[in-house]
Amino acid sequence: MGAQLLLADDDPQIRRLLKGVFEAEGYSMQIAPDGQVALDRVARSRPDLVLLELQLPIINGYEVCRRIRDWSQVPIIVLTACLSEDAKVTMLDLGADDYVTKPFGVKELLARIRVGLRHGMRLHGDPGAVVHFGTLQIDRARRVVTNDGAELRLTPTEYNLLVLLSGHAGKVLTHRMILRTIWGPHSENDINTLRVFVTQLRRKIEATPGNPRLIVTEPGVGYRFRPPDP
Repeated sequence: MGAQLLLADDDPQIRRLLKGVFEAEGYSMQIAPDGQVALDRVARSRPDLVLLELQLPIINGYEVCRRIRDWSQVPIIVLTACLSEDAKVTMLDLGADDYVTKPFGVKELLARIRVGLRHGMRLHGDPGAVVHFGTLQIDRARRVVTNDGAELRLTPTEYNLLVLLSGHAGKVLTHRMILRTIWGPHSENDINTLRVFVTQLRRKIEATPGNPRLIVTEPGVGYRFRPPDP
């Protein structure tokens, strides 16, 4: 049996479409037509991942996400047509892991689901002190980063930024969340400083810093660390 997905969406056409897609991929799927049912099924069935529409009846997606995060770290992917930059930031700050806007490509959605499921698996176990992303190796015990076996000279802030982003690989981190974690709550609005350090870090870890593959910008929202394909 594949992973169990919960789709919280009140659109029957979307539900029919995704049911066929998910079953073809080997996933099992539960349906929640409103926010109250979504909360009940997350609590009772413990799905491996939640796909969450924002505009849900009874309890909207924002509140559903907030309540789930009170007690569960299940991966949540927001799936909606109404997602402004402010809405994206709000959902990510509430604890959503990712977002896909409607209309969406099925291949993209399935890729995001696979990343979310991998993130969920990491929550249940320590990946160890040494992690690898292609040729990039991060030794968190010794605070040493190498690429193709050569040690990279990172500043303490660059190292902390890399560990934060890679520790949430595949997940979008908002500017506010990164700034608060690395520099403290007084720096939440200092986006220019963050951009400078991301640029410096890209120069050291990316093969083509002008066309980054690892640290991807999510315009108006934040950054995503995108691991290379195995």
